[in-house]
Amino acid sequence: DEWFFSGHFPGRPTLPGVLMCEAIAQLGAYVVLSSPGLAGKLPLFGGLDSARFRRQVVPGDTLTLEVTLGRMSSRAGKGSGRALVDGAVACECELMFVLVDA
Repeated sequence: DEWFFSGHFPGRPTLPGVLMCEAIAQLGAYVVLSSPGLAGKLPLFGGLDSARFRRQVVPGDTLTLEVTLGRMSSRAGKGSGRALVDGAVACECELMFVLVDA
């Protein structure tokens, strides 16, 4: 019954890839905000690279998200993330973000 399924795609509801990438980015922000050394910082989404969509995600599927932080500095960082359904990769991408004072 989610609004985004009605137009994506009519007759064959599919979770839009952009929503999977957004969910991965939000989890990445959560990981950054949970890091003690980055207290007082706010991660701003800076970019997305190498996004790949490996399988269709349909209503009723449970999406599991994973994010790993990569290179970090006091001003920016990189990470990678995946969205899985039943252990199979549905989406994977690399994230870039900028850190600003909160």
